[in-house]
Amino acid sequence: MLTAAESLLRRWPRLLAFAALTSSLHSANAPRPNILFIAVDDLGSVLHSAGDRVASTPNLDRLAATGVRFDRAYCQIPLCNPTRASLLTGLRPDATGVYDLARHFRASVPEVVTLPQLFKNHGWFSARVGKLYHYDVPSGIGTDGLDDSPSWNVVVNPRGRDVTDAAHIVNPTPQKPVSAALSWLRAEGTDEEQTDGLIATAAIRLLEQSRGNPFFLGVGFFRPHTPFVAPKKYFDRYPIGKIHLPIASPDDRADIPPAAFAHNNPTPHYGLDESTLRSALQAYYASVSFVDAQVGRLLDALDRLGLARDTIVVLWSDHGYHLGEHLGVWQKRTLFEESARAPLIIRDPTARGNGSACARIVEFVDIFPTLAERCGLPFPADLAGRSLQPLLAHPTADWDGRAITQILRPPDARFSQPVMGRSIRTERWRFTEWNEGREGAELYDHTADPHELRNLAADPAHASTVRDLRARLAPLARGTAPDAVNFNPARL
Repeated sequence: MLTAAESLLRRWPRLLAFAALTSSLHSANAPRPNILFIAVDDLGSVLHSAGDRVASTPNLDRLAATGVRFDRAYCQIPLCNPTRASLLTGLRPDATGVYDLARHFRASVPEVVTLPQLFKNHGWFSARVGKLYHYDVPSGIGTDGLDDSPSWNVVVNPRGRDVTDAAHIVNPTPQKPVSAALSWLRAEGTDEEQTDGLIATAAIRLLEQSRGNPFFLGVGFFRPHTPFVAPKKYFDRYPIGKIHLPIASPDDRADIPPAAFAHNNPTPHYGLDESTLRSALQAYYASVSFVDAQVGRLLDALDRLGLARDTIVVLWSDHGYHLGEHLGVWQKRTLFEESARAPLIIRDPTARGNGSACARIVEFVDIFPTLAERCGLPFPADLAGRSLQPLLAHPTADWDGRAITQILRPPDARFSQPVMGRSIRTERWRFTEWNEGREGAELYDHTADPHELRNLAADPAHASTVRDLRARLAPLARGTAPDAVNFNPARL
């Protein structure tokens, strides 16, 4: 008996034929490139080509070398479900109403047209393999998670041995579930047996059956999200003796408001010893290299099938990732640079800027209008971002960029009420306010302090900078926290 995924793959050619019949919805003279839309879960700014001297990422680097690598791209909220809802709708979290891991954006904006849905509505065949919208990891692997059915013609949900081998995962903090702990597994078997390997295989089969009809193919990899699972050979790339924790001053946290630190990581480094933390770092980098290899398989398939010249490739991560900075911060949920900034690469075969890095400040909400404009599609007037087409043509063009990132803290031992943090990033500065300043503020000068080690918010010499950035941030601040019906504190 065929599995559901195999059945869908066999139906793919017939469904493509239907898509060809509907393509008249789109102007015959407008450009109709394919879109390969690759999401990587919890991938921090660790590309070797962008300066990380530990990571081995030859395929991500290959993509960057043939596209535009945006080195300062920022998510709207550094938490999986809300950031994906924001990116795929082109709306900020205050518009989607999604701040936690449980709420679906259509509860707030039921009629919104998502990015893949826009392409589907105009004759592209839209398919998803793996995680584009939110899934609990690892419990949601193999399911639809918080998917959005209007976005796709076809969905495929692989489930590999990383799920069935879950009993072997190392979790040094057993009081925390593996999804939220620094947990890992040096996996037996091949790449193709793991969920992300199966995702790449299924995506390649769809590419092989495309038959010249335009497609929007979303491919979402689950790693390097915890638990960090990768075949043993990727661990071997990172000898434990060469793994080191970030260096920070002993007083690094002294000038940082308590709200800046996530509620789910109250103890620096989770209370773990250095040896265990180095093993966790090794496992994270191994998972990054494992996903890098799967991206390489997709790129090879585009070349082999002659699709590369007609396909725009977009690769993004949902947010950044902490690896021990600021005396023991791990994972996401902060408004520091490591959590708010994430990889973004766009390779458009026609873009003049290919092969360049772009240092301009851009946001993930810019992706929606960028692709819609490039493909001649009408897009909603209320999108929060702006098209990156000028930077794809000239990565050093004048831009005057700014990025807004926010996060919601639930009530806990520190706060009796929810605390909303909002941060604005400009070319030089990051300014952050917690409950509009009532729970503290932060100002960092990225020209002199790229690691955000000195908070200048209370320095009288920078009072005018604080006033200016607060004024730029204010239009996006609608209060201390959303209405209670819009989030579930237990799922933050």
